[in-house]
Amino acid sequence: MSGAFTAPALFPLLLLLLLGCSAFAQDVDLSSLEHDEAEYYVAAVYEHQSVLSPNPLELSSRQQALELMKQNLDVYEQQVMAAAQKGVQIIVFPEDGIHGFNFTRTSIYPFLDFMPSPRLVRWNPCLEPFRFNDTEVLQRLSCMAIKGQMFLVANLGTKQPCFHSDPGCPHDGRYQFNTNVVFSDNGTLVDRYRKHNLYFEAAFDTPANVDLITFDTPFAGKFGMFTCFDILFFDPSIQLLRDSEVKHIVYPTAWMNQLPLLAAIEIQKAFATAFGVNVLAANIHHPTLGMTGSGIHTPLKSFWYHDMDNSKGRLIIAQVPTNPLGFIGTENTTSEMDPSHSKFLKILSGDPYCEKDAQEVHCNEAAKWNMNSPPTFHSEMMYDNFTLIPVWGKEGYLQVCSNSLCCHLLYKRPTLSKELYALGVFDGLHTVHGTYYLQVCALVKCGGLGFDTCGQEITEAQGLFDFHLWGNFSTSYIFPLFLTSGMTLDTPSQLGWENDHYFLRKSGLSSGLVTAALYGRLYERD
Repeated sequence: MSGAFTAPALFPLLLLLLLGCSAFAQDVDLSSLEHDEAEYYVAAVYEHQSVLSPNPLELSSRQQALELMKQNLDVYEQQVMAAAQKGVQIIVFPEDGIHGFNFTRTSIYPFLDFMPSPRLVRWNPCLEPFRFNDTEVLQRLSCMAIKGQMFLVANLGTKQPCFHSDPGCPHDGRYQFNTNVVFSDNGTLVDRYRKHNLYFEAAFDTPANVDLITFDTPFAGKFGMFTCFDILFFDPSIQLLRDSEVKHIVYPTAWMNQLPLLAAIEIQKAFATAFGVNVLAANIHHPTLGMTGSGIHTPLKSFWYHDMDNSKGRLIIAQVPTNPLGFIGTENTTSEMDPSHSKFLKILSGDPYCEKDAQEVHCNEAAKWNMNSPPTFHSEMMYDNFTLIPVWGKEGYLQVCSNSLCCHLLYKRPTLSKELYALGVFDGLHTVHGTYYLQVCALVKCGGLGFDTCGQEITEAQGLFDFHLWGNFSTSYIFPLFLTSGMTLDTPSQLGWENDHYFLRKSGLSSGLVTAALYGRLYERD
């Protein structure tokens, strides 16, 4: 499905204009992501169902590789021209969209373009096609940027010869990189980023030094760039944001969805919200492999596409603010006179019985709920052993701890549904499909009514909650994950730090809750 959401009461409802189909794009959507007075630019991302090599392990000729890649590049050009008709100024294509995946180091070689360093060589591949050999893909992309008169970001495989005097030089005498390139609207190669955090990609090398790549545009200032799995690591994603001028991220990805915590649109949106930037995310579209989910995200609003049933790609076009507005601590949010928030603050003060004032009854309730909370249990979620506690009844206050992290939930439900929800905590090293240290507080819908179903992948839910979720995190790098029924994104009512605890508050869910989580990363413990 595709959709849009806006933070309730913070901005006018998102104006959504479906422009329908054209000869070039299966679906083109135009959406304004901030209020009308804001300065904005027009961006596009394309979720591409790539034509894949039927035998990626077999060695092919360069000509055969070019013929396959031409099929994908033809689709790219169609999308560029469709986007140009809508005034798009920058377009982003997905990771692996041109050449595909599942190659060996040897079998991918015919698919690789030679890549000179844009920092050393100023080059327009479309206008100077014979300057370097084996640059047919770069030439085609450069010409597309010129034809569409827009900045263009794409991902391809590249090669760079090296000498055996280089201690890092592979035995075959060349580096092979998973590479993003950006072209200006006149076709000039502006820069390239070589993926640092590879995800089971035996065909590619990790660059010796992290590429920290930013590029300037005349319409929106400075953009940063990284790829797929990079989003979970300090280098380069967090490093890039140390440059306060970086307000926008271009993000090619080939992401396999994993619920309940790491669906593609879920982590894309969380990054935008956590760091107050716009994220232009283009994913590959192969539903049979669990790969879908692209979007244009501001910290507060999103326009996205996620479809596990349709086999076609999707072009998303949106008006994006040049200076994104984000959550500013707790100053711009709920009044402390709000009963639920007042109760939250009382609990957080550490004195459940409080003063003998008008709020005494709430404090006593919190103490009573905590003492009568149900027993904890363990269940696997995302390959990690979470400690959980069931969320029963129409209202309550729960706490569950693991190692140094304690997670808390204060909740009220307008109606009860015949579903099991649980509050879970994990504080430890994740070691499956990557090694990285996590602190997670998660309110999730379980797959069934048994405790052992908590952590299973589900997409539909009916349970409505008004809640505060918080924890005593040891990191400031916290991704707020928020997913509701039907793979729909939602946004918190409030986020921020209070008394050394990070919290997420939500009232007025529009559909059933699938996941509300605070996903903390402790990069120094990886």
